[in-house]
Formats: sequence, structure tokens, C-alpha cells
Amino acid sequence: MREWSSMSFRSALLVAGFALAALNLRPAIAGLSPLLDEIMDDVGLTPAGGGAITTVMVVCLGVFGPLTPVLARRVGLDRTLLAGLLVIAAGLALRGLDGAPVLYLGSALAATAIAVMNVSMPGIVKQHFPDRINLMTGVYVSCVVAGAAAASALVVPIEHTTGYGWRGVSALLAVPALLAALLWLPQALRGRPGGQNGPRPFGAVLRSRVTWYVTALMGLQSLTFYVMLAWLPTIYLEAGLAADQAGYLLSLTNLVQVGTSLAVPVLAGRRASQVPYVMGAGVLTVLGYLGVLLAPTTVPWLWMIVLGIGQGASFALALLIIALRPADPAEVTALSAVAQSVGYVIAALGPLLFGFLRQMSGSWTVPLVVGLGVVGVQLVAGWFAGRPGTLIRSAP
Repeated sequence: MREWSSMSFRSALLVAGFALAALNLRPAIAGLSPLLDEIMDDVGLTPAGGGAITTVMVVCLGVFGPLTPVLARRVGLDRTLLAGLLVIAAGLALRGLDGAPVLYLGSALAATAIAVMNVSMPGIVKQHFPDRINLMTGVYVSCVVAGAAAASALVVPIEHTTGYGWRGVSALLAVPALLAALLWLPQALRGRPGGQNGPRPFGAVLRSRVTWYVTALMGLQSLTFYVMLAWLPTIYLEAGLAADQAGYLLSLTNLVQVGTSLAVPVLAGRRASQVPYVMGAGVLTVLGYLGVLLAPTTVPWLWMIVLGIGQGASFALALLIIALRPADPAEVTALSAVAQSVGYVIAALGPLLFGFLRQMSGSWTVPLVVGLGVVGVQLVAGWFAGRPGTLIRSAP
């Protein structure tokens, strides 16, 4: 009985640490957008410069993701995840200091850690939960979007309550990362120092056409997501809503993604083909973009719900496909590194491009129309990525 209780406690601690780590994968980014106008005024940034903060972070998500397989082979996935949590906390504390260079540097440091953790998480699912990939992918993704929803909803109220300003609130976001690191520490200490010592799977991954379908899906759905994460509050501010209302709308669309991202992997993973789910998610994203474009202040909550379902499902499906297709954790990590690294480089163009288009055109019409075109291409990529029978090594 005592041994069974000990095993149950370890399992509960593993799941809790995994979930809390996932909660820290978006607040560093999502917590910026409700404060973006204040940050731009304080630091003296243009709209393009404000969008560049998110762009820098998303570029780091792409550029530094390939570090993960190297770290996993040397110290193991569990210790790699612990290191990522500690670096996130350091980056958040740093960017709260004075000056634009420190703002960008701290953001880049936090995003580098997020990049490593992003790539690690599907491999951790495959390693620790091989018989529950669908469920734990849903738990992981729902925690990611819950963290984004909480950050976007709470940063403005916390700022008003504490009087710390955007710098102090940004630094406070480091606290959950430190708590997650403390909870994950026992798992990291038990983990093997070299968790992925088999043959390097990058050659097979890079030769597979499936890899590039998944990469396109990951990148394009991320681009449309980060555009809204960076600029949605500003769009609503310019449409006449108050700052707290704009922040709540962003929080709503992220909150809707929590339930969607938990349910969709469980349902989609039961089928050989994920194509119907990928197509449905893309169509809902189109409808959400159309609502923001054509009638932003008319039932805005409805557009946020539709957009949240579409974007949450798209993100969850991309990560589910990454976890399902390869045969082992090393292959999952390799595919995750390629898809997320290249994908986030694609996504990094979004916030900067939208800020530039807004600055040049004087309205949000042109940027949102471009966003609709991107979702159209996402639908094509999703059709190919979601088809059955596409294991990495069996692909031509």
C-alpha cells in the first residue's frame, strides 16, 4: 500500500509539474499586448517598433528551437525543461529594467527558453505518457493557452491594483516560472542525464514531405495567432473600446482555446485522419478574422469565441500531429524542432508585417485581409499534414 501511494504521488507530481511548466509557455508573450500602448509611450517606440517586440520573441522561438535536441542528448529532456523555466524567469526580470535595449534583450532571453521548452514538450509527452498521447497533448496545449489567457486578462488589473507599472508587472510574471521550476525539480533530479542517446533522426525527418506539411501548418497557424496576440487589443482600442475591455476580449479568445485545445486532441487522435478537424479549425479562424474586419464592435465577444475555437483547435492539432507521426521521443523531438523552429520564423513575420501595414495604410483593413489570405494557405497545408499513414520513416 505504501509503495502504491508513493507511485501515485510521483505520478501526480509528474503531471502537475508538466502542466505548470506548460502554463509558463505564453505569459511572457501574451502579457505584453494589453500593455503595448503604454510600453510604446514609455519607451518611445513606433507601432512597428512595438510589434517588433513580439517579432523578436517569435524569431527566437524559431531560431533557438534546434538547441533542444542537442540539450536533450546531453542532459535529458527533464533537465532541459527545468533549465528553460529558470531562464524564462531571468528574462522576465531583466526586461522590467529601464531602457529599450534591455526590453528587447530580456524578451529575447525569455523567448529563447520558451523555444527550447516548446520543442521539449511533445518529446516529454512521448517519453512519459506513451499510452496517453492524445490526452496529455490536450492537457499540455490547454495549459499553454490558459497561461496566455490569464496573462492577457490579469496584467492590466494587477498593474492598477499594485501601482507597479508595466515594468513591475512584467517582472511579477517570473514568479509562476520559478514555482514551476520548483515543482519540476524532483523529476529533473531523477531524470537520466542523457535522455536521447539513439541514432540522430534529423536526416529521416528532413527528407520527409510530411515534415514540411506539418511545418507549414505550424508556422501559418502560429502567424495568425501571434498577430492577434500582439495587435488585437490595439485594434479594439482604435475601434473605440477601453483598454480593459480590449484586454478582456483577448483573454476571452484565449480562454475559449483552453477547452477547445483539451477536447480536440482527444477526439482527433482517435481517427486515422485529422483532416476534418484541421479544415474545420481553419474555417472558424476565417470567420473570426472576418468578424474583426467587418464589425469589430458588433458582438465582439462572438468573434472572439469563434476565433478562439479555430485558433485553439489549429494549435492543438499541429502539436498532436507532431506527437503522433514519429515512432519514439527522439524522432518527436527532431520533428518538433524542425516544425516549430521553421514555423515560428514564419510566424515572426506576422506582428511586424501587420504593424508595418497598419502604419502605411492608416487602418487595420489591409492587415486583416492579408491575414485572411494566410489562413487560406494554412487550410491547404493542413489538408496534407492531417492525412493518415504519414509516419516519418515511411514517407517518400
